[in-house]
Amino acid sequence: MADHVYIEDISEHTGEDVTLKGWLFNYRSSGKISFLELRDGTGFIQGVMLQNDVGDELFERVSHLPQETSVIVTGHVKEDERAPFIPYELKISDLEVVAEPEDEYPITHKDHGVAFLMDNRHLWLRHPKQQAIARVRHRTVEAIRDFFNERGFTNVDAPIFTSSSVEGTTTLFEVDYFGEQAYLSQSGQLYMEAAAMALGKVYCFGPTFRAEKSKTRRHLTEFWMVEPEVAFMEHDENMDLAEDFLAHIVDHVLETCQTELETLERDTTTLEAAAESSFPRITYDEAVDILHDHGSDIERGDDFGGRDETILTEQFDKPVLVERFPSDIKPFYMKDDPDDSSRALCLDVLAPEGYGEIVGGGEREADFDTLQERIQEHELPEEAYEWYTDLRRYGSVPHSGFGLGLERTVAWICGRHHVREMIAFPRMLDKIIP
Repeated sequence: MADHVYIEDISEHTGEDVTLKGWLFNYRSSGKISFLELRDGTGFIQGVMLQNDVGDELFERVSHLPQETSVIVTGHVKEDERAPFIPYELKISDLEVVAEPEDEYPITHKDHGVAFLMDNRHLWLRHPKQQAIARVRHRTVEAIRDFFNERGFTNVDAPIFTSSSVEGTTTLFEVDYFGEQAYLSQSGQLYMEAAAMALGKVYCFGPTFRAEKSKTRRHLTEFWMVEPEVAFMEHDENMDLAEDFLAHIVDHVLETCQTELETLERDTTTLEAAAESSFPRITYDEAVDILHDHGSDIERGDDFGGRDETILTEQFDKPVLVERFPSDIKPFYMKDDPDDSSRALCLDVLAPEGYGEIVGGGEREADFDTLQERIQEHELPEEAYEWYTDLRRYGSVPHSGFGLGLERTVAWICGRHHVREMIAFPRMLDKIIP
């Protein structure tokens, strides 16, 4: 048997006999020639089978193989610019069937409704566009870790079980923790503040949970978030870090995922602009003025809705950074603007093309007395936050950070409408299987 190779490495074996191990994605024939679309998890390639080369028996058997039959195929690699998927094809000399599906494969080569595809998510993952999304997500994660590693950050894992709220009590998943009330984490931020006081520059990266009863295309009940936190970093530096971070991610994906972006038919114009950094920056009040000029009825002091974010991003050709939101609509730990206590030193980064907020963060309140007052004003359980206020008791310093939602970011990069495709097994208000 010829050496086993993966499709992603096929260009290194032009003119050689190789063996591929994978699945039959599609089949068509023309007389004594059959065309087999094969996949092996690393890519797709067309195999060409001539009846005279393999004999009547094998040629006939292959003609009856159903979609997703697992196979071992041997053949000769040749370059062909006209071939689908990649500019190489395999002239098949032998094929061994590993296993045929017991029933007809549910996801045939025709249009299917999204509900049907989500019910068969475990199989939908095999589709070329879903594989492309998975690889873009993988490269995005790679870029995230590389960015922080190159800048001396330490990865600190935050707990998933927590005793208190970070973003608001209405979006918590409550669980019984050995007889005590606990919650699934909304964010690792508070823990990263503690870690930053020990290690200076830290980040956590893991699943977070929001119990919002929302069915919009931007929401999941379980999603991944990366949250850096830096001691002695103030608001302006935090905005710089968020901008550099997002530009780095986009640049890395553009460099490593050209094939995947082409599979997704993604127009990369806005991505190329974002990779250059230097995002436009506006204040919340400037943003409200823009919204009023373009027909929004938002009242000053209200948070942005999805339509407001879309209107704002339509005015720019790259992500826009909005800062200094009203303090009243931000969490208790945000530091007020010293020049205007009605505004918080916070930031949102809105992705263009209607994808909305993908980064949110700000400078944290570092004064013990002020933070204690905020906890009381928000009627939060002081005992649950005592460890958090300790960070202000013992050597408090200015510190800042933000969170980036992985699925929303990947949705924007891939140009896909709904975040449900950005994670292998999405959890939504009406979806927990598979």
